[in-house]
Amino acid sequence: MPKLILFNKPYGMICQFTPSPPHQCLADHVAIKGVYPAGRLDTDSEGLLLLTDTGSIQARIADPQHKLPKTYWVQVEGRPDEAALEALRQGVNLGNFVTLPAEVRLIDEPSRLWPRTPPIRSRANIPTAWLELTIREGKNRQVRRMTAKVGYPTLRLIRARIGNFTLDGLALAQWREAAPEEFRDLLPRAFPHPKRSSQNLPKQRD
Repeated sequence: MPKLILFNKPYGMICQFTPSPPHQCLADHVAIKGVYPAGRLDTDSEGLLLLTDTGSIQARIADPQHKLPKTYWVQVEGRPDEAALEALRQGVNLGNFVTLPAEVRLIDEPSRLWPRTPPIRSRANIPTAWLELTIREGKNRQVRRMTAKVGYPTLRLIRARIGNFTLDGLALAQWREAAPEEFRDLLPRAFPHPKRSSQNLPKQRD
């Protein structure tokens, strides 16, 4: 049966198992062999990263053609007005492409947020705000480019959800193995689709 790992990636860690000092890498936290990232998360971004040992599952998660929604918590400089939010909802011209319409709203700072090391830069005379932003693409540094384009640079970026998978229950740098019924819709046809069972609970690791 294929494996799917949910990992809460820290700031400053690279999404590869090969060491690359001075950065931490996946091998410093994920004690399981034969898996690799399904998609990417920049070194200066945090949050949910999925890993798998099966190429077809990797493609289903990472390939934009499947339009798997990705939700981010985004701390921005300033407080976006309704015009800026509406521009994100309509799609933003980033020069080399126009983004698909995003779902976005202002939120309070997430209650289960962990401290970032190092902390973000801040200016006493400029407030910050938090957005919940959902996109269905995955271009390089897309969210940062989107918020900057509408006038509100990203200070901190945390991926909170990919499809139905979330950070719920995962502390910083913690991972867990998903139970097969959690990702049965991603399984290739060569594998059976398991029935949901309360007895098949996900494994959790620090």
